[in-house]
Amino acid sequence: MDWRELTNLTQGRPFIVERVRLTDNDVAVEGRFELPQLAQLSAEDQIFVTAFVRSHGSIKEMERIFGVSYPTVKARLNRIAQALDFVETDPAPSRTDVVERLRRGEITAAQALSELEAQP
Repeated sequence: MDWRELTNLTQGRPFIVERVRLTDNDVAVEGRFELPQLAQLSAEDQIFVTAFVRSHGSIKEMERIFGVSYPTVKARLNRIAQALDFVETDPAPSRTDVVERLRRGEITAAQALSELEAQP
């Protein structure tokens, strides 16, 4: 079964993979595995994201490829973006990092206290 058949079978409903078989050495792993977020998108959205990446994020190129307007491309990108959880790319510094920056004189005591109080 390929991914399109699986997408048609599940009709966009969430599902869990419980067994994975590696074809090159016939090893099977069982458990509960969620698909990566991009694999959970519809086939059409996966194709759209792939085209966007291959066009290096050029909305003009996306307009040309799909024959749609700029607002249509932006609207679709926004809809897809809302379906994806984003990883925090600028995580809060650890307590140790804050203290080290204070020790080196990079931040004031007030700044260090503010950063430490903001941590969960």
